[in-house]
Amino acid sequence: MNRNGIEAARMGTARCSHCAVRDLVLFGDLTDPDFDLIHIPIDELKFPPGATLYSAGEDGGPLFTIRSGLVKLVQFLPDGTQRIVRLLRPGAVAGLEVLVGRPYEHTAVALQETETCRLPRAVVERLSRETPRLHARLMERWYQSLHQADEWLTELSTGSARRRLARLFLMLAADRPNEPVRLSGREDLGAMLGVGMETASRTIAEFKRAGLVAERAPNVFDCDRPALEAVALDG
Repeated sequence: MNRNGIEAARMGTARCSHCAVRDLVLFGDLTDPDFDLIHIPIDELKFPPGATLYSAGEDGGPLFTIRSGLVKLVQFLPDGTQRIVRLLRPGAVAGLEVLVGRPYEHTAVALQETETCRLPRAVVERLSRETPRLHARLMERWYQSLHQADEWLTELSTGSARRRLARLFLMLAADRPNEPVRLSGREDLGAMLGVGMETASRTIAEFKRAGLVAERAPNVFDCDRPALEAVALDG
């Protein structure tokens, strides 16, 4: 695991019960007796942009819940290029595949400064066995991961580059409708949409000229959502 620039601080189980984003994360439904089952420390980690949470092919270790920030899941193709297969937003769980004995399927990289809770696999497995509430929450997270993968494939891998980009803006804007959308670099943008970097740059420039988006700072955009919805539907 790439630990360069990562702040790590031990957190006790008591902090889980008072977590500010507890309603979003995996342990949201646990009660005080449930926390008594946790005997392995849970780490709260901050990852700077570009830091790797884990790499594809590594033996499955801990899971991560995303408290804040944005994480990309990257799949490397045989020709050496990369494809971003999903974005993980606050409340998402990264590394669920380790619960079925699989190595990590993707490389998880922070796109923004990201706060996570690193959950030892043994903790999650024990709570899943002994706490029906967590088991139900895990099943919900499995479903959400599958649904997001299907949505990503449908929305961001089909249609013209214009339609894909409009859909991406709308997906990101839906998380925080009153805040600007933050994108990463053009290379990452192309990897999300399955297009070349030049195509991604050209399409962004086209959107800016047409007034669909306004770049208030590098890679930070205000969006005209009705206009983007029209592009997403009609291309």
